[in-house]
Amino acid sequence: MTIITQEPVRELSITWPVLPDDYILPDDPVENTDQPLIAAALSQPLSAFGELTKDALIVSNFALCAAIEGRIICKAPDWMYVRPVTPWKSTKKIRRSYTPHTEGTIPQVVMEFLSETYGEEYSVESTEGVGKWFFYEQVIKVPTYVIFRPNTGNLEVYALVNERYQRQKPNEAGRFWIPGLELFLGVWEGTHELRTGPWLRWWDAQENMLLWFEEMTEIERQEKQLAQQQLEQTQALLQQERQRAQALEERLRAMGIDPEQL
Repeated sequence: MTIITQEPVRELSITWPVLPDDYILPDDPVENTDQPLIAAALSQPLSAFGELTKDALIVSNFALCAAIEGRIICKAPDWMYVRPVTPWKSTKKIRRSYTPHTEGTIPQVVMEFLSETYGEEYSVESTEGVGKWFFYEQVIKVPTYVIFRPNTGNLEVYALVNERYQRQKPNEAGRFWIPGLELFLGVWEGTHELRTGPWLRWWDAQENMLLWFEEMTEIERQEKQLAQQQLEQTQALLQQERQRAQALEERLRAMGIDPEQL
């Protein structure tokens, strides 16, 4: 039996400074056209659940920051969920970054959507490189790290166990339970926003899929259409009953019988 040992990670001096106002971040992080669509499709259904969005930060390509040995490092996950966070009070400045512990808790989950030319998109460091895996696992210590390949639909979910990421196994439906959101995450094939292919989607604890707005709108349209059809059928039946009653009255009168006297 082969035993795989992991080298211990040296102790790091990690601090949590708020990003200075003059700290330069890329204005346009490199991404392919699928990434913003997939991120938006993940965020949209959550807006219907107040308990998931209250005091939460749900963002994509947003700077997640810490300082290692005094040097500030920022990574921008393709999708990130943090709750709770300190409310953003400034009305003059937009929120550019998030520093765990200083501005709220650590993210419950970060995700990366890998393209064929995957690199360190939106990664800002002052000196030698620190990879995203190391940053999420050993610096921020994000409990759940998701890696998704939009081209193939391959989904990998890693949980932080004993300070190391361990790949998780899906349930029988091929979905992964995401603590902190208390939802299942899985892959769905179909068309959305003019893109056809694999998508990441949420399912609740009963494994009911959380719907996009347009899906809810379509269901409402179908329900209204069905209700209208049922109303029309009921009205038609009532009309038939009225016609039959009228015909019966006419036959009785022809026989010299007053229907109102019956």
